[in-house]
Amino acid sequence: MRRVKIWTPLVLLLVIVLAVVQNFRPLPQPTLDLTAKDSYTFGGSDAKAGIPWPADGQAALDVQGIGSFGSSGTQKPVPIASVAKVMTAYIILRDHRLKSGADGPKIKIDKTAEQQSNAGQESTVHVTAGDSITQREALESILIASANNVARLLARWDAGSEKAFVAKMNATAKDLGMTNSTYTDPSGLTDSTVSTAVDQVKLAKAAMTEPAFREVAAMMSYDDYKGVNHSNWNHLVGKNNVVGIKTGTTTSALGNLVFAAKKDVGGETRTIVGAVLRQPAGGPENTILSAALDHSDKLIRAAQGALKSATILKKGDVVGYVDDGLGGRTPVVATKDVKAAGWSGLQVELDFAADEVPHTAKAGTQVGTLTVGDGSAGAVKVPVALAEDLTEPGLAAKLTRLG
Repeated sequence: MRRVKIWTPLVLLLVIVLAVVQNFRPLPQPTLDLTAKDSYTFGGSDAKAGIPWPADGQAALDVQGIGSFGSSGTQKPVPIASVAKVMTAYIILRDHRLKSGADGPKIKIDKTAEQQSNAGQESTVHVTAGDSITQREALESILIASANNVARLLARWDAGSEKAFVAKMNATAKDLGMTNSTYTDPSGLTDSTVSTAVDQVKLAKAAMTEPAFREVAAMMSYDDYKGVNHSNWNHLVGKNNVVGIKTGTTTSALGNLVFAAKKDVGGETRTIVGAVLRQPAGGPENTILSAALDHSDKLIRAAQGALKSATILKKGDVVGYVDDGLGGRTPVVATKDVKAAGWSGLQVELDFAADEVPHTAKAGTQVGTLTVGDGSAGAVKVPVALAEDLTEPGLAAKLTRLG
C-alpha cells in the first residue's frame, strides 16, 4: 500500500503531461459526408421509348446538364457538310473571346475570300478585298448564310493558314471526346470532313456555352456590311423556342442539322441539343434540307413534351454532416429546394462537393455544393450550409484522441 501511495503522484503527473501534449496536437481536418441518396429516378414508363427517331441516317438527342435520350442509327463517321462550321465558330470564339453584344476586332478581306465569293456550286457571301468585317459579322456569315469563303477566311485569320486551322479543329475534337470525327477543311465542303450525330452533340453543347455563339445561332437573318440580307438556312429558328444551331447539305452528305431548343421546366430554362445526319429527301418539301428540319422538329417536340420537374429535397432537409474527426457530427442542410428536371425512367445523379471546411463556423455558413445532373453546364447546383454552429471538439475528446 505504501508503494502505491509513493507512485500515485508520479502517475498523475505523467497523465497530465500526456494530456497537455495531446491538447497541443493539430486537430484533424473536418470532412463533409453526404447522407442523402446519390441518385433520383423519375417515375413512369420510360419516355425514351417514345422518341420519334428518323428511319434513315443517324441522330442523337440530349438535354444540357441532365442527360441523353440516346441515339439512333449506326454511329459511324459520315460527311457533315456545313455542319463543320460549328467547329470553326467554336474555335474562333474560344481563342478570340467575344462578350455578349460585342462586335470584336475587324478582319481584313483578302483576295482569296473575294475570289471565292463567286465560286459557283457552294454557299458564299460576297466580299471585296481590302474591305473589313467584324468578327461578329464573320460568325453571322458562316452560321446563318453558311459562307464557305468566310469560313476559310476565318481559318487563315486565326491560324495563318487553312491547314494549320484544320489541325486545331482535329485537336479540339480530340479534347471534346469526339472520337469519330475528322476535319479536313474549315467549311465542310469536302466529303472527307466526317463525324457522327453523337460527336456533333458533344461539340454543340460546348459551343452553346459561348454567349456570342448563342446570340448569333439564334438569329433568323442578318444584314452584311454591303446591306444584303441573308436568311438563316435553319428555318426552325424562331419557332417553338428553337435557338440554333447549323444546317449542312450537299448531294453526297445529304441533309444534316445540329439543333438547340429551349424548354422551361420547374422555373428553370433547359437547353435541348441534338443532331440528325444523312437524311434523304423528305419532309413537307421533299428535299434533303426539309427532311433534316422535319425530323429535328419532331425530336425537339418530343423532348420538350417529355421534360418534367421533381423536387428531390426540401429547403432545410439534412443532406449530410460535418465530421470533426473526433466523434462530433454537425448536420448540413440544403439552402433551398433541390429540383431536378428529367423524363420518365431517367436516373439523375446527386454529387456532393465540399468547400474547405473550417474547425469553427456559425450556423448558415456554406460548406459545400450539391449538384444534380451530369455535372456539365446547365446542371442544378444548390449550396449546402451548417444547420448549427460548428465548434471545436471539447477537452474530453482531445484528451482521449488516439494516434
